[in-house]
Amino acid sequence: MSPNANTLTPTRALRLACGLGAAVGALLAVLMLAPARWVGDALSLASGQRWILTHTQGSWWRGSGQLLLSGGAGSRTAMRVPGGLNWEIAPSWSGLVARLNAPCCTPQGLELRIQPSLGLQGWGLRVQLMDQPSTWPAQLLAGLGTPWNTLQLSGPLQLSSQSLALNITPHARHLAGTLTLQATALSSQLTTIRPMGSYALTLQGGDVPRLSLSTSHGPLKLEGQGQWVGDKLRFNGQATAEPAQEAELANLLNIMGRRTGARSLITLG
Repeated sequence: MSPNANTLTPTRALRLACGLGAAVGALLAVLMLAPARWVGDALSLASGQRWILTHTQGSWWRGSGQLLLSGGAGSRTAMRVPGGLNWEIAPSWSGLVARLNAPCCTPQGLELRIQPSLGLQGWGLRVQLMDQPSTWPAQLLAGLGTPWNTLQLSGPLQLSSQSLALNITPHARHLAGTLTLQATALSSQLTTIRPMGSYALTLQGGDVPRLSLSTSHGPLKLEGQGQWVGDKLRFNGQATAEPAQEAELANLLNIMGRRTGARSLITLG
């Protein structure tokens, strides 16, 4: 009697094992040999085309490219990070570790730890930025388009974090920790006053992430508060000038927001 078609004979088991092994091997080969441009595609998609990676070389796991800051889809402005970007992605016991290095701006490099999870509540993903400071030229902001390409800012932007992590589940996203951007001795092409001042922009995680803007010193005063509601930022702030410099800072104040007397009101969302 011939064996039933559904019977798993040693020959069929061997063929099945070989086929499964070949499929797994092909998948691993694709992952190991994935080109670096895939990183660029993923970065562009995740950032809404505000971060663009061009002239990529190498693979998904270890590569380099030119990083551009852009205003998003359809934008005609872009600024290139000097010196380019290189990266290395490696597996760890808990997930993946991505190490990023921009020679111009990250003296210690930047490290991201990506940890997937699966539990009773479903899948989850934790992305953590390690506490490593970096310094970026304010000129890069011109790539974001209006009003940054008009302001033409210059000066160092010092970025630092404390226990910053994004936790993602099918039903929610939660940001923990703090991210601080310090603009020291900031200047603009719209005024001869140099510098205009030094400022701090702080993102505080929590159930409702909050954003605060403050001035440490300088003739141009900036302050404001905001928070994320869903995926949208709502921010209210103002810019003022010391009376002796108000005339020289008038053009800048007019562009930054809606003028109300000596104040320029800044509203987002």
